[in-house]
Amino acid sequence: MADMAHPVRRRWAVGAGLALTLAVVVPLAVGGSANAATAPVGLGKATSFAVLAGSSVTNTGPSTINGDVGVSPGTSVTGFPPGTVHGTTHQTDAVASQAESDLTTAYTDAAGRPGGATISSDLGGQTLTPGVYKSASAMGLTGDLTLNGAGDPNAVFIFQMVSTLTTASGSHVNLINAASSCNVFWQVGSSATLGTHSTLRGNVLALTSIAAQTGATIDGRALARNGTVTLDTNTITASTCAAPPTTTTTAVLGTTGVQPTTTTTLPKVLGAKVTAPLAATGAATFRLIRFAGIALILGAAALLAGSRRKRATT
Repeated sequence: MADMAHPVRRRWAVGAGLALTLAVVVPLAVGGSANAATAPVGLGKATSFAVLAGSSVTNTGPSTINGDVGVSPGTSVTGFPPGTVHGTTHQTDAVASQAESDLTTAYTDAAGRPGGATISSDLGGQTLTPGVYKSASAMGLTGDLTLNGAGDPNAVFIFQMVSTLTTASGSHVNLINAASSCNVFWQVGSSATLGTHSTLRGNVLALTSIAAQTGATIDGRALARNGTVTLDTNTITASTCAAPPTTTTTAVLGTTGVQPTTTTTLPKVLGAKVTAPLAATGAATFRLIRFAGIALILGAAALLAGSRRKRATT
């Protein structure tokens, strides 16, 4: 009977070790979600648009638009050519109408985000971490603004302003440490003006109009609810976020008991490279699995030792 009990004890020990592993690993996973970052602003059908206006889109010079161009309820899109649209132009059709409706929803969402740090009217020379920033009047940018994602590719930045957004000529918004332009949102209470040869990163959600002056670049979107988007030899690229990696854990019954196996699938985005933050996510997953394995071995060893001591005393 004792010999028959030994396999049962070993299986029980391995199962207990697995339970110990889950007791350690699951709280870690749940604890990480408790400190989730600010949620991004959903753009709905406006996501595919690099340029969207309520009344008209007007272009001068060889602008390059990487994404859709649309207008609704207005009807006028002019200046293409000489401008080039690498996407679809929607003039007062159902797609543009739905995109404008979703833009209104997104604008209201961005404007209504609670809390937020009050920030100076000129963003130049600052380095900001993820969060909500607000101004009771206008916002401007002279020089460079740096947005630090702190290693999180899903970090979200929301800028709320009651009136205008104005960027000076040659100004830049720079992204570091995994920050992504697809998760930067500029909620503009009236109109936005982007200076000559400036670079803005993020999605401009303007109540009225957006004017991109000669040579200005937008890594994101120019989305105007009610007015006009005016372009002059600009490059605008609708940025897209990669989906987060998915992790699947399955239980495999082997000769030594139940063993967890984890598979992490990294998403692929057309034209995108796998960046260091995604690689870091894989490394973190590996460390978690290694820690779980060690906990399993230690738990099983301790329980087996206990069973041997009990058998020796009897």
